[in-house]
Amino acid sequence: MTDLMKAVQAPANENIPALRPGDAVSVHVKIKEGTRERIQEFKGTVLYTAKSGNNATFTVRRVASNGIGVERTFLLHSPRIEKVVVERSNVVRRARMYFLRNRTGKGARLKQKFNA
Repeated sequence: MTDLMKAVQAPANENIPALRPGDAVSVHVKIKEGTRERIQEFKGTVLYTAKSGNNATFTVRRVASNGIGVERTFLLHSPRIEKVVVERSNVVRRARMYFLRNRTGKGARLKQKFNA
């Protein structure tokens, strides 16, 4: 049975590093518009990761103009993701950062994790 599951498993995208909730990331995604293809950057904070084999996902939240929050969920094995850059790691004590949805301004800040 495990051989069958490995045959169906999508190859891992090597351009995605290990992500943790609270990380400030920049996700470069391929967008197709008609016949043209371009790369769009989505910067934000990783709210959570859901690891379940082929369907593994991670959700990134950013605050757009006028203080409107935008969340986007990406497939971890997707070939549409060009690369993910972890710009900053933050200290968090939760696996799911849902509380950030209700916070704005200074209340939505996270402490930076320093590797010492």
